[in-house]
Amino acid sequence: MKTPSPLNRLIEALRVLPGVGPKSAQRMAYHLLQRDQSGAAGLAQALAEALTRLRHCARCNTFTEHELCELCADGSRNDRQLCVVEMPADLLRMEQTLAFKGRYFVLMGRLSPLDGIGPGDIHFDKLVARAQDGQVEEVILSTNFTVEGEATAHYLAELLRAQGLKVSRIARGLPVGGELEHVDSGTLAQALIERRML
Repeated sequence: MKTPSPLNRLIEALRVLPGVGPKSAQRMAYHLLQRDQSGAAGLAQALAEALTRLRHCARCNTFTEHELCELCADGSRNDRQLCVVEMPADLLRMEQTLAFKGRYFVLMGRLSPLDGIGPGDIHFDKLVARAQDGQVEEVILSTNFTVEGEATAHYLAELLRAQGLKVSRIARGLPVGGELEHVDSGTLAQALIERRML
């Protein structure tokens, strides 16, 4: 039996989501059509609204409905520090810590040669222009500690230092409340390397 074309298109559309393979996409499609048509309609409406109303912030590159996002419009933030993150979700997580009061820049990705994502595919030029606005004194690289995130941080550090900017990297180490016997050896080794004087 042949699957109807609209169902095939829905399954293929769901496969663009990260971590969703053909079988998961098929299960999601059948669930939405069989069990939750109102949820499917809400999903379609929310996606259409997000696509038409959201754009990139002119300063930090995150998603917003306005020219500037709420954080960039906040005059009480520290203009001398610029924290670079990979995705808007990373920015939100940083904000939840209440530990950083500077500005942000969202790359909207990371270097990943295996996926065909090189320096020209990420907003490095926009970042460099933002970092050279005359106010930024320190760029804090807060990319993930994955192979791709480390490569991105290394590339950016070289690029930004060549522009005469002070560049730092967030530290790695033990989680708060963590016990040594439960920590993997790579994290423990990095915590030892990045130790600080008391």
